[in-house]
Amino acid sequence: MLNEKNVQLGKVRSSIRELFEYGKSRKAEIGEQNVFDFSLGNPSVPAPAEVKEALKDIIDNTDPVVLHGYTSAQGDFSVRKTLAEYINERFDTALTADCLYMTCGAAASLTITLNAILNAGDEVITIAPYFPEYKVFTEHAGGKLIEVKGKKGTFAIDIQNIEAALTPCTKAVLINSPNNPSGVVYGEADIIGLVKAISDYSQKHGTEIYLISDEPYRELVFDGGTKVPYIMNYYDRSIVCYSYSKSLSLPGERIGYIAVNNKMPGWEEVYAGVCGAGRALGYVCAPALFQQLIKRVYNVTSDISVYKRNRDRLLAALTEYGYEVVRPDGAFYMFVKALEPDAKLFAERAKKYELLLVAGDDFGAEGYVRLSYCVSPQMIELSLPAFKALADSYKN
Repeated sequence: MLNEKNVQLGKVRSSIRELFEYGKSRKAEIGEQNVFDFSLGNPSVPAPAEVKEALKDIIDNTDPVVLHGYTSAQGDFSVRKTLAEYINERFDTALTADCLYMTCGAAASLTITLNAILNAGDEVITIAPYFPEYKVFTEHAGGKLIEVKGKKGTFAIDIQNIEAALTPCTKAVLINSPNNPSGVVYGEADIIGLVKAISDYSQKHGTEIYLISDEPYRELVFDGGTKVPYIMNYYDRSIVCYSYSKSLSLPGERIGYIAVNNKMPGWEEVYAGVCGAGRALGYVCAPALFQQLIKRVYNVTSDISVYKRNRDRLLAALTEYGYEVVRPDGAFYMFVKALEPDAKLFAERAKKYELLLVAGDDFGAEGYVRLSYCVSPQMIELSLPAFKALADSYKN
């Protein structure tokens, strides 16, 4: 007998992927320029020129046997050392190479981390709206995902809701800032309040709670005054899961890392758990070529000004048309309140205007739709009459 849970996961794609596939078939029918696909967070900005230059140099000037051979299971030592030194310089930490584990992107980072710390029945708290795969990753590791609503209208962290959700079974709190799907950045006051809630509960009940930060969008912040707090500076029992998919426009290359805070008690055991989980899951030796690439371009970012222009144009236009929009300070997503109570029905109606929007239900936020605006500025302009027509259809 097969594992029925995995069979069902294989048969039913996520709602995002389903909409993306629908968009591809629709474009084949009526032309790509006539379909306004805001479904998938696939960077539209090319990777920086430094990426191409570094790859060419690496390939041309490195022994191919070495370049394409195995690295250490947790990643090449020199790569991990370089990244640790960069994190230390940027965030005033004291990490070593042996705090980092190179991974196949953020999904592998999260999956490994959750499998490293969770036992059957452990609970992981996350803040809605959240990336739906968190539930899949947590349950596969034997845990239970506990969804906590963010503040109404802003989706900031609601500390009272966090406090109410903490139990003796709580093993971790998983945050994502800048947030997918809302684009909201959790400010310093949010993080300080969250850390206090976790710490107070842990001290009172004698539990150990990890704070996991999922950070594929850390570099994608658009306004100079917006700060994304680095959780290792606020909470010792913390783990960062990072990916270069969005910052370097490399989503298909699957490269990232896990950083274990070496200020936490027993951090070596946690790191050993990460290494063991990577081994058990088969996530050893992240792509060697792209490990070497990251060693050279770790401090480079794609031109995110395109996303900022898209955000500003959409935000102004949709507000003018009467939509209620949660202002995104980062990532490349926008959460828009549906013009009827059922966001799924609203998203279906939007298809009549060739607008492909993802209902917020799967993100834990009913009544909203997500727009992924990492698209061309031209598509933004072409889509605006459709957004206006959709809004007018409700007024009429």
